[in-house]
Amino acid sequence: MDRRTFLGTAAVATAGLATQAPLAAAGLAAPKRKDKKNAVKQDGILVRFLGTGAADWNGPDDRGEHRRLSSVLIDNDFLIDFTATAKDMLPAGVRPRTIFYTHSHGDHYAPKAALEIGIEQVYLSETILQKGIRDFRKASEELGLPMPVISTISPGSSVRMGDLLVTAIPSNHFVSFEEQTQMYLLEKNGARLVYATDTGGIPCKAAQIVGIDGHSQGKPITGLIMEATMGIGYDDDFRLYTHSSVATVHQIYRVLQSTGRYTPPEGQPVYLTHMARTLHGTQAELDAQLPAPLKAAHDGLEVVFKAV
Repeated sequence: MDRRTFLGTAAVATAGLATQAPLAAAGLAAPKRKDKKNAVKQDGILVRFLGTGAADWNGPDDRGEHRRLSSVLIDNDFLIDFTATAKDMLPAGVRPRTIFYTHSHGDHYAPKAALEIGIEQVYLSETILQKGIRDFRKASEELGLPMPVISTISPGSSVRMGDLLVTAIPSNHFVSFEEQTQMYLLEKNGARLVYATDTGGIPCKAAQIVGIDGHSQGKPITGLIMEATMGIGYDDDFRLYTHSSVATVHQIYRVLQSTGRYTPPEGQPVYLTHMARTLHGTQAELDAQLPAPLKAAHDGLEVVFKAV
């Protein structure tokens, strides 16, 4: 990286709060928070599942079911991941301007799709900053749309989005040896929600940042959304190294619940997402077969996660 590029793109985290610098080549100042007309005003965290499928979904299957690629809209205000498959799932009149990426696999990361819906601010792992600059610059030039501000967020660093705090935590997933993939902890008014995709289990470092590791206990989490790429009966699938199964998620729930590290409101499920087309049954079968309190999310589902 030359000095000019470095000065134009550097982003640092201070006292756990991520700060940002604009892309010099784009000539953009960091966007001011808008009037948040999209953002919902409520105590809990509103999650809209824009897609709940893994990378092998490319249209309806032979059962007529379809899952878009996994992404979520938070408080009608910002996105975690986004692809073109989810464009039709954004509520009418809602146009998020900020996106947080978990990693750069194509079923989560699509710069063209992000620019087409008006994204102005991008947060991604510091390990793929240069890739993000290249990819968004190319998309910007091809579409004739403005370059967004690109900032890094590293494990343990946080960004405040209105009254919601977003903290990056490391995941156990492989893209390349250079890329640190990430999950996110969302906190608002006592609610503490972990959004965990793509990942094989919850790494120790992630558990330490959240405060749910086995050595020291911080505040418990009150909500959990976790990937289950492998369904019931597929526990021995080779994707175990980099993804989770239903059995994995259920074991994590049992450990966290039994040790007081997971204290959800009564009746609130643990929601599954990123379900592989070839490794799961239908939504009806999942509803009938999943062990409590696990529940398969579906595209378009909206859930409010509240404090206890």
